[in-house]
Amino acid sequence: MDRQGGSQQANTNRSVDNLAFDRSGDANGGPTTDDEDRRNSEIRVTLQDASGGTTTFTARTNSLPGLNATGNAKPNKENYDGTQMDGEAKMTKVPITESTLGLVKDPDSKEPDDGRQTWGKKIDFLLSVIGFAVDLGNIWRFPYICYKNGGGAFLIPYCIMAVFGGVPLFFLELSLGQYHRSGAISLWSKICPIFKGIGYALCVIDMYLAFYYNTVIAWAVYYLFSSFTTNLPWTSCGNEWNTPNCTEINSINNTLGNETLGNLPAAEFFERKVLQAHLAHGIDDVGQIRWQLAVCLMAVFVVVYFSLWKGIKGSGKVVWVTATAPYVILSILLIRGATLPGSTEGILYYITPRWEPLLDTGVWIDAAVQIFFSLGPGFGVILALSSYNKFHNNCYRDAIVTSGINCLTSFMSGFVIFSVLGFMAYKQNADVSSVATDGPGLVFVVYPEAIAQMPGATFWAIIFFFMVITLGLDSTFGGLEAIITAFCDEFPKTIGKNREIFVGVLICLCYLGALSTTTYGGQFIIHFLTEMGSGVSLLVIVFLEAVVISWIYGADRFSEEVKLMLGVKPGIFWRICWRFISPTFILFIIIMTIITWKPLEFQNYKYPTWSIGIGWMVALSSIILIPVYGVYRIIITPGTLKERFVIAMRPETDAPWRGREQYAMNSYL
Repeated sequence: MDRQGGSQQANTNRSVDNLAFDRSGDANGGPTTDDEDRRNSEIRVTLQDASGGTTTFTARTNSLPGLNATGNAKPNKENYDGTQMDGEAKMTKVPITESTLGLVKDPDSKEPDDGRQTWGKKIDFLLSVIGFAVDLGNIWRFPYICYKNGGGAFLIPYCIMAVFGGVPLFFLELSLGQYHRSGAISLWSKICPIFKGIGYALCVIDMYLAFYYNTVIAWAVYYLFSSFTTNLPWTSCGNEWNTPNCTEINSINNTLGNETLGNLPAAEFFERKVLQAHLAHGIDDVGQIRWQLAVCLMAVFVVVYFSLWKGIKGSGKVVWVTATAPYVILSILLIRGATLPGSTEGILYYITPRWEPLLDTGVWIDAAVQIFFSLGPGFGVILALSSYNKFHNNCYRDAIVTSGINCLTSFMSGFVIFSVLGFMAYKQNADVSSVATDGPGLVFVVYPEAIAQMPGATFWAIIFFFMVITLGLDSTFGGLEAIITAFCDEFPKTIGKNREIFVGVLICLCYLGALSTTTYGGQFIIHFLTEMGSGVSLLVIVFLEAVVISWIYGADRFSEEVKLMLGVKPGIFWRICWRFISPTFILFIIIMTIITWKPLEFQNYKYPTWSIGIGWMVALSSIILIPVYGVYRIIITPGTLKERFVIAMRPETDAPWRGREQYAMNSYL
């Protein structure tokens, strides 16, 4: 049979649907071969019609995910149409040889083709995932909570939470996306359609994230351009934006603390020059837009647009710079930091274990929250990126490698940060704890202040803020790609065919939504969206995702699908984690977050009651889409109420690579 003959191939494929295979033995009635024999053999099926014509096709039993059928048709084959066979079907098992390879299409030579883009190179995918997972939080959050929660001892709860909570969820999403080759919305049609609202909810959270995260990158862009000068503008007092209380670090002696930090030249440059936060009085009085920051923000979104508009073929090349540059720069900064006086004391302060804090529940909460938000399951990004993988890609190895790199990067960042903090403390003969901080204050105040004290400060400032920009861009690429992939897959005939236009519209919406964060009081809005837009709501959504996949769709069923991709079923450890430990891990974070919740505050500012009410509305705006879509699904489904529920819980479609003939073959094998 000609492999390119469309009509002949169609007849052969239809014939498979009408064959009945017996699992108890081979075609001649003999016993079934063992698994290894079946993986290294072929099944040859011969169909004979009433006039004596025959059609033969073969299929390799080690074909994953299914069996591809090709063959050689003999005369009178046109008399057979897949339904008028009154002869018998014969099957014989033949070994794989060079002669049979001429008749069999090796599935390893070409992945199932559903017309979907795939990564040009495996490294493009790995860099994209690593770039998303390794973000600003690895730099400005992990080192601080590590030192605060027991130093080196904190690695114990951190690793435990990673092994039993973070990594299993990360592996789960990598496998889901790769198997179903779908974004966060259409994926649920293949798992449990009534919960399709989870996909829409994730897209809403990613939008909130884009509203404020890119503004932080815009701050770094402002700093980068401000660094191209002989003397850094935050080196000394006496500038137009400085106050009379401005105190240069060289004039401080044993009094370095939070109040003093607020009067350092770097602190006043950030607060009074970059943000002009002193002109705002709260979330109800944020002032006007800082046009300089708005321009920087626009530059960020322009870069993002031209990185994403053509799909993974474009972004897969950009991450070669944005994902690798931070490691080069971190290594340079680590070497430089280690040569500074006082760096040893700072590093020891960071890693010296203190065991008493491990008895505090808050330490374990911090460990769980850090690993969860660092690896990033639940944002839909891992689903989107892995959906462009080849079907047989080793997603298990990817999960271990990328999550391991993420954790090691966090730990490495601590050495970079605390070596410099030790230098600052040394300069003032103060304790390291007096300069240790986290969040934007670390990246935009403390570290720049330390850089200003180094020889060649301009160079160090340029590479540091370039690193901050690349760290942020990678995460932005991932978050927006999750939205783009989700809607392109859900609406392929409209949005999917007009990706460039959709990306442009999305970028414009995100820019407009982010403009409020470039006002004088932008920090109040950023903190508001951080706490209310993607906090508890994201945890609830991921909890539902884990429960639906493990208990409704079925952990065993999902494990079998992983086996089709990898050839090996996930071990009992992973199945236990998916069913019990990971959902419990997320539920633990949710409960403790609610128990320890306090009225929203930023620095010394307490948010008014009305804003907190709006905050809970923002938090519910994503979660509410899950029951709303569920009700909509029940309404549009025909049948009685019970039948509607049953249908809505049943997968609509299966994986895109599977045809009906492959199901028939698998029923035998």
